[in-house]
Amino acid sequence: MRAVVTFTLIIAAYLGLNFFIGWNAQAWLSSWLPGFPDGLLWTVLAVAALGYLIGRFRFLPKPAGRGLKVFGAYYIGLFEYAVLLLPLADLAAWLCYEAGADYIQTVEATGFIVAALLMLFFAWGTWNAWTPIVRKYEFDVAKDAGGRQRLDIVLVSDLHLGNIVGNRHLDRLLPRVEEIKPDLILLAGDVLDDVIEPFVRNRMAERLGRLSAPLGVYAVLGNHEYYGGHIEEYVGRMAALGIPVLRDERATPGGIVNVVGRKDKTAESMDPDGRKPVAELLQGLDSTLPIVLMDHQPYGYAAAAEAGVDILVSGHTHRGQFAPNHWITRRLFELDWGYLRKGRLHAVVSSGYGTWGPPVRLASRSEIVHLSVTFSGGA
Repeated sequence: MRAVVTFTLIIAAYLGLNFFIGWNAQAWLSSWLPGFPDGLLWTVLAVAALGYLIGRFRFLPKPAGRGLKVFGAYYIGLFEYAVLLLPLADLAAWLCYEAGADYIQTVEATGFIVAALLMLFFAWGTWNAWTPIVRKYEFDVAKDAGGRQRLDIVLVSDLHLGNIVGNRHLDRLLPRVEEIKPDLILLAGDVLDDVIEPFVRNRMAERLGRLSAPLGVYAVLGNHEYYGGHIEEYVGRMAALGIPVLRDERATPGGIVNVVGRKDKTAESMDPDGRKPVAELLQGLDSTLPIVLMDHQPYGYAAAAEAGVDILVSGHTHRGQFAPNHWITRRLFELDWGYLRKGRLHAVVSSGYGTWGPPVRLASRSEIVHLSVTFSGGA
């Protein structure tokens, strides 16, 4: 009952905020384009507001469903910034009107300012999303790695390959990774954006399979792989590429480093077998070698440090993806982005390479993480 009430309140609030957006848009269009059909405005708004949800219904023809999801995804970004900007615009319009300004001209002017700001935010955010950077972290692990003095590890998380992020963005990834010449590549979850169909239809595996490193490429599941419901097919397709998806499993490539992959936290509610605690997952492991743990969601740092993990890599947060959401993620997670040292544990959280919803990033960047790890031979 509590879940039903909560869901009902969320839907009611969402619909109410969309009505608020529509009311403002109607006032602006009426002042700027008298005679603009209100029915068209409200129809477009309804399709945009519900498009992402409706597009997931399987009874729709696939092209229509994909179109609605893409349209609705872009609207997610527009919705958030409209909700933030319109109260300020309404306040400014009211103050101008109280000061004696013409009502029609005031509404028209504030509407254009809001529209211009939305276009600016989307242009800036789109550039941030489609122009990836390489972010490098350097640190030392006091262990011996088979005589190796250094390992270069590439971490890529949250590709969200689907109807929006696809082969073009993968084409930006591949040369940047090749420039680093990594010894090991880690894909820290949410490779897929829910369903696997666009990944298969657009043959994205062909590009993803070009990732290579001497010690291999390893992946773990993220929450979106669970949401999509195609885990076994996905794991099989990745295995065919030579990319093991570690589900509470571990590997020791080259006999010099332990790579451990946890099931995503979502497994606690969506996987009948749940997932293993970190300490249990590491039992019997050669702890004299460096231990690198992939866990999609950045939780449980104290447990990981106590269990003896040397490097913990995660994604998931997107650093909020667009401001001011990063203020929220900063409070939800001990580390929502960047680097943290906790005892002997080195934790790194990537803001992600792809995007969820609209391909827009403000106060975050699409990034590839380069970990340059040196080894001091034990302590």
